[in-house]
Amino acid sequence: MGHSKFQHLRAAGRNARFVAALRRLGLGCAAMAMLAALPTASLAQGAVRSVHGDWQIRCDTPPGAQAEQCALIQSVVAEDRSNAGLTVIVLKTADQKSKLMRVVAPLGVLLPSGLGLKLDNQDVGRAGFVRCLPNGCVAEVVMDDKLLGQLRTAKTATFIIFETPEEGIGFPLSLNGIGEGYDKLP
Repeated sequence: MGHSKFQHLRAAGRNARFVAALRRLGLGCAAMAMLAALPTASLAQGAVRSVHGDWQIRCDTPPGAQAEQCALIQSVVAEDRSNAGLTVIVLKTADQKSKLMRVVAPLGVLLPSGLGLKLDNQDVGRAGFVRCLPNGCVAEVVMDDKLLGQLRTAKTATFIIFETPEEGIGFPLSLNGIGEGYDKLP
C-alpha cells in the first residue's frame, strides 16, 4: 500500500446517526458523556442541518465554544456483523485551513494493523489508530485536495479493520452526496 495523507489518522470523532450507532452497540449515556470532552463530541447529537445523499450535516455548539461547529457524518455497520458499527465524520477546522476525516471503529480491532481504506476497490492506504475510548478506537486524517477529489468521484469507500492480522472486516460506506455535503459545510 502506498503512502498517502490517509496514513496520518490521529484523534477521535463522531458521525451522523452516531447516537443510534452507540445504542445499537449497547453503549449508554456514560459512554456518550465521556465523548463530551472531545472536539466534535456534541456534533453527533447536534441538530441535522441538511441531508446530502447518504450523509448528514449536523451542527452544535460544544461546551465552552464560542461558535457553532458542523460536520458531515455517516454511520454504517459491517455487512456480516450487525453489532459492529463505524462512524465517519468530515469537517473543516475552526480556522478553515484543514479538512479532517475522523473515524470511530469498534473496540476489539488489532491496533498495529491500522485502518485500511479502499475507494471503489482500489487501495488508498492505511492509517494508524491513536487511542481507544469507551465507544471505539479512533483515527483522524488530514485530507488533502487529492483525497477529497477521490472521495468526490468514487462511489463507495470501504474502511477495513482487522481483528487478526489475516482477517479484515470491511465497512462499505456510500459516498453519495459527500461532495455536495462538503461544499455546504460552513
